[in-house]
Amino acid sequence: MSQPDVDALSVGVLALQGDFAAHAKVLDAMGVRWREVRTPDGLAHVCGLILPGGESTTMLKLLTEEGFIEPLHMLLERGGAFFGTCAGAILLAKQVEHPAQPSLGFVDIVVERNAYGRQVNSFIDWTMSSALGPPPLELVFIRAPIIRHVGAGVEVLAEHQGHPVLVRQGRCLVATFHPELTEDRRVHQLFLQMLSA
Repeated sequence: MSQPDVDALSVGVLALQGDFAAHAKVLDAMGVRWREVRTPDGLAHVCGLILPGGESTTMLKLLTEEGFIEPLHMLLERGGAFFGTCAGAILLAKQVEHPAQPSLGFVDIVVERNAYGRQVNSFIDWTMSSALGPPPLELVFIRAPIIRHVGAGVEVLAEHQGHPVLVRQGRCLVATFHPELTEDRRVHQLFLQMLSA
């Protein structure tokens, strides 16, 4: 893995599979410098990484085959921030159920895959977030996981029907919904604040 070029650091969007383009569109709208990350070497040029929604099993397979696992841990160790949405949340979880599968384990949460049902069961709802304040946060759930357990070091930033849907631990932010599919930029703004903290 090459040494980071500090002058070229930007937000990375993992672009192996899934709806990474939606996050890119949000970052463009916010005027944020970003780059697609398609190889482990691409991690050397980012200070944070967004893991998009998609198929978590496929994304995990590609991350493993392409040699991403160790470089991702190195990015976290050097202070990089992570933001996972839906499948990205599954990848960041410490434990994955239904069925069990390996994960990066960066956030002390237990998630159940596809817990809201199939694609046809996708829905939109709203909730208040004490961390983000009014107005209510729009929640787009598409084959979303449910966070079944949070560890002691995990901060719950928003809940829906008694389940955490937006949590933070250290420099990792997890959303089980899709803020990139709404016009509300507050979750992405929170991630950008974490990058600069």
